[in-house]
Amino acid sequence: MFNLKGEDVYIDLLTDSGTNAMSDKQWAGIMVGDEAYAGGKSYYHLLEAGKDIFGYEFIQPVHQGRAAEKVLFPIILKEDQIAISNMFFDTTRAHVTLAGGKPIDCVCSEAKNPSKYADFKGNMDVEKLEDLINKHGKENIGMIVMTITNNSAGGQAVSMANIRQVSEIAKKYDIFFNIDAARFAENAYFIKQREEEFKDSSIIDIIRETFIYADAFTMSAKKDGIVNMGGLIGIKSNIDLYQDVKERCISYEGFITYGGLAGRDLEALAIGLYEGIDEQYLEYRNAQMEYLASNLMEAGIAIQNPAGGHGVYVDANAMFPHIPYYEFPGHTLCIELYKEAGIRTCDIGSFMLGNDPVTGEQIKSEFEFSRLGIPRRVYTQSHFDVIIEALINIKKRAHDVKGYKITWEPKILRHFQAHLEPIK
Repeated sequence: MFNLKGEDVYIDLLTDSGTNAMSDKQWAGIMVGDEAYAGGKSYYHLLEAGKDIFGYEFIQPVHQGRAAEKVLFPIILKEDQIAISNMFFDTTRAHVTLAGGKPIDCVCSEAKNPSKYADFKGNMDVEKLEDLINKHGKENIGMIVMTITNNSAGGQAVSMANIRQVSEIAKKYDIFFNIDAARFAENAYFIKQREEEFKDSSIIDIIRETFIYADAFTMSAKKDGIVNMGGLIGIKSNIDLYQDVKERCISYEGFITYGGLAGRDLEALAIGLYEGIDEQYLEYRNAQMEYLASNLMEAGIAIQNPAGGHGVYVDANAMFPHIPYYEFPGHTLCIELYKEAGIRTCDIGSFMLGNDPVTGEQIKSEFEFSRLGIPRRVYTQSHFDVIIEALINIKKRAHDVKGYKITWEPKILRHFQAHLEPIK
């Protein structure tokens, strides 16, 4: 899917990252962005926004989420230490490995039953988390990462109660607790809708409480920041850690006050962070997911239920029960969607997960999803109707569809570049 030309795609659901439509206010901000190499006004506007929304003392811009991980993770993780997450997404998992660490997923059991509804399928399995710490020894656990929302599990919500529990465990064992905050606003919306304690709370107050419980966050701002490029590192109060982050940022991202971004990008992000936490906007965005999800389920198409905050994850195992995980049912459905209606999506399954770094064998994913990642403020209901019709048509001929095999793959993050051919 990544090898397709954008101009050859009709509806592009490959990702919601950086594919959003910026507002008139953001475009106006771009026109007044301060392009000073050091200390530009737009940098300080972004710092003010970040400190206000997240409540952290130190905010460092970077060019996107994986840059944040590249800068922060090697400072925290020692060689062969373990990093535990409710579920790592692809690039986060890769940066744990590149830092010399070993990633372990620890998602709650509810997530593993796609068709059954649960409010917070993105949660960490806290009992398993503590068991893992005791099994490996707390000195061998370099960090805990809470991904909100939980992308690999289907864009699923994480409850505030779960975040508190994980924070207590991290403090108990003196383990660094980081939030992967790419979709922090959508997660806050779910907390408001589904967690009784917060039904009368504002979105910004829910966000501020969420981040109290962590030591730091890494963020791709290309999602809930509603920009085409940008990322952040947030550090609650540790000035020594911030100094280390600044030094690595200068080496990898350019000077501290632009972090790999143009001044106009900093300005657009400072505005987008506030637009992304607007409750009416979040209500509209969630309604788009619900429309798509409810129509698919009504047509008998299995999804990760409920809809995710940024997309709908179609259960390719249910669509193609005859295709084994090593022939990539999730990626197969992506290909069928493109052939059917020019719709580009991506696999969240065994194809993305890759091979075991020790044995070289294909890892079997907990899920085989085709993710319909919905860009923000881009598509209309008419586009969703095309997607629904295409999936219904594929379901009718699903038994005739065959899987794929890899003919070439790179050593890491293979799904971005790998070549495949159909099983004959």
